[in-house]
Amino acid sequence: MTGTENQMTGAEIVLKALKDNGVEHIFGYPGGAVLPIYDEIFQQDDIQHILVRHEQGAGHAAEGYARSTGKVGVMLVTSGPGATNAVTPLQDALMDSVPLVCITGQVPTTLIGSDAFQECDTVGITRPCTKHNWLVKDVNELARVIHEAFRVAQTGRPGPVVIDIPKDVQFATGTYEPPSDYIEQKSYQPKIQGDLKKIQAAVELMASARRPVFYTGGGVVNAGPEATKLLREIIELTDFPITSTLMGLGCYPASGKNWLGMLGMHGSYEANMAMHDCDVMICVGARFDDRITGRLNAFSPNSKKIHIDVDPSSINKNVRVDIGITGDAASVLEDMVRLWRALPKKPAKTELSDWWSDIARWRARNSFAYTPSQDVIMPQYAIQRLYEHSKGRDTYITTEVGQHQMWAAQFFGFEQPLHWLTSGGLGTMGYGLPAALGVQVAHPDALVIDIAGDASIQMCIQEMSTAIQYGLPVKIFILNNQYMGMVRQWQQLLHGNRLSNSYTEAMPDFVKLAEAYGAVGMYCDNPRELDDKIAEMIEVKRPVIFDCRVANLANCFPMIPSGKAHNEMLLPDEATDEAVANAIDAKGRQLV
Repeated sequence: MTGTENQMTGAEIVLKALKDNGVEHIFGYPGGAVLPIYDEIFQQDDIQHILVRHEQGAGHAAEGYARSTGKVGVMLVTSGPGATNAVTPLQDALMDSVPLVCITGQVPTTLIGSDAFQECDTVGITRPCTKHNWLVKDVNELARVIHEAFRVAQTGRPGPVVIDIPKDVQFATGTYEPPSDYIEQKSYQPKIQGDLKKIQAAVELMASARRPVFYTGGGVVNAGPEATKLLREIIELTDFPITSTLMGLGCYPASGKNWLGMLGMHGSYEANMAMHDCDVMICVGARFDDRITGRLNAFSPNSKKIHIDVDPSSINKNVRVDIGITGDAASVLEDMVRLWRALPKKPAKTELSDWWSDIARWRARNSFAYTPSQDVIMPQYAIQRLYEHSKGRDTYITTEVGQHQMWAAQFFGFEQPLHWLTSGGLGTMGYGLPAALGVQVAHPDALVIDIAGDASIQMCIQEMSTAIQYGLPVKIFILNNQYMGMVRQWQQLLHGNRLSNSYTEAMPDFVKLAEAYGAVGMYCDNPRELDDKIAEMIEVKRPVIFDCRVANLANCFPMIPSGKAHNEMLLPDEATDEAVANAIDAKGRQLV
């Protein structure tokens, strides 16, 4: 590109740079400060714009797109409220390590700081919830900044970035710099290769273990398919048990013989007990957050800890470890596999027999057990039947946040990464529907299901219009218990059963709501009819809202109560029904 060919307006530069970075879809909502960019979108066909109904929906849709493909998600919003509405998905993406490029409009440079119409300090507001952000005041810097933004978003620990572009910069003419010509910022050089001496020490420690466990997280997903392949290989070589955080589900198959299930507050008994009693813990791509550790001073008290993470700030942040290895999970696991194979004397797998006997005893507790019913749909049963009907299909599951989210993690078996999308770190109600739309845009022939709660689905329900407009046949499977279920459970267990504002008395008719949007509405409250109706839902080639009425007061177990350790889990058969039996609603009616 020479001469006048590389001279273009800022708005043209934006579209050219996005195309050169492989972008095929943008999720956004127009406004005055981004109209020049929208005018360029209108005049090209290379990139499809998906019009959402709220900027939060744009961010979560871009997250869903990114997390189901491994690519960078892109969102486009206007200045002022457009940018502030993007804060929730930006923070969500930051905590869950999702690569996101958010382009925001800004008032003209001459008006910045004057409290102009729809002005806000976008860079200041988004600084704490992004990896990096830029305010571009020179059109000749715009292409370089966009290229750098994509590099920052998807390398190292992935995350969101913001590019704030004043309106006059979008109109101005400048020079376009292609990705091949721009010079990377030397101040940002994430470390990919792990320290070989530390990896060798980790392998030697693993070889001496008698009660080992692999603790894996979303960092394995982010490291790509090679990391998943290598993780499965090291498990096969060592015969170590493996557990995962909410974000890491699918990296090791749920059907695998070494799988312990998810760990943490609502994780399996065997996973949490293994974490508590292990002598060597190998953490790969997880960050020891509070939902995993329980009470910190009682967390895995007698273990040596190995922590592999591409983000150096995560190592020794919450839990002190014995060997901290900074590097990409795929790179470090490759070295680990090679060094394990090269051990002069490999440990005999029989040396772990006592450990596997302990695990078998914990598994026998059947910590996800629940009492089935012929009269009411139990939420766990609903997820199990949904899983059975989804087997053999290219199925992607998104969720909202709450009890339904935990039941989905417990009862839906994931065999591959990138097929499970949920808001883990921030716990964002309203995430699931727009995320499902992003997934469906990226995978038009896949079965995409948002497992939702009756409360959280209403947070971003307006995105049903987006589903209809673009013919995105997402299925919204609502576990409708008439409560903010997790809030009610905590109030019951921790706040004397005082159910303050957790019961919803003005619930919409979800079938009629679906029909009002032009979607298909379905209803089921009978366990004997559930299979047929799930099958019907899956076969419908249009968006569906499925109102599945489940037991109102079912609790999600097992559960590590607040302030307790892993070996102090509350299991279903240990939970008393006394508090539930005495539950009285605000009008004095017995609830059970």
